[in-house]
Amino acid sequence: MGLKATTATFVAAMSNVLPAITFVMACILRVEKLNLKSIRSQAKVLGTVTTVAGAMVMTLIKGPILELFWTKGRTYHEVATSGVDLHNSLKGTFMITLGCVSWSGFMILQSITLKSYPSEISLTTWICVMGTVEGGILALIMERGNPTAWAIKWDTTLMATVYTGIVCSGLAYYIQGLVMRVKGPVFMTAFYPLCMVIVAVMGSIILAEQMYLGRVIGAIVIVAGLYLVVWGLSKDN
Repeated sequence: MGLKATTATFVAAMSNVLPAITFVMACILRVEKLNLKSIRSQAKVLGTVTTVAGAMVMTLIKGPILELFWTKGRTYHEVATSGVDLHNSLKGTFMITLGCVSWSGFMILQSITLKSYPSEISLTTWICVMGTVEGGILALIMERGNPTAWAIKWDTTLMATVYTGIVCSGLAYYIQGLVMRVKGPVFMTAFYPLCMVIVAVMGSIILAEQMYLGRVIGAIVIVAGLYLVVWGLSKDN
């Protein structure tokens, strides 16, 4: 809903604030240890800010095109985005922010739950089952009178759906549960902006997407921020 009222670039930029939101919520709920007099706590704060800044640079700044040897002679056609209704931009911003806060809350809640219920596979099953029930109810409400929305077609959409369900939901929830039980939600969400770096590299190699100087600088800043966060958290446990 937020994407419909804004732009893909704005959504990507807002979504990268997730580590900062998680860090603040974790400190408020005392899930994360924070002592600003300690150099390790300072590294965690600085690393989180640096990671978010690097993600913003990758999203908002392009710069000159970098010609790479694997993209020479190959063309990539970007999909044009439609105009944004400024009247709905405030609503879209609110929806995206609410989504980021909800996702951060989910991470922290999963981390707290695993302390008293240390069974990642069982918890992942419950998360997926409840997500299916809630998503099905929401789809029935939003897609009422549209039976074609439920049709299963043997195309790339089905492949993407299956991959998302098995890998991005089931496997990812299980792995992040293993990590959060040991390192906490801040460590987990600190790596989310790294997804932009991986997508940029794979898109350049597989789809011949153009690589911009801003993306490279942003990727370097993200890696530097991640190093600070990991170093700051290395002695917490």
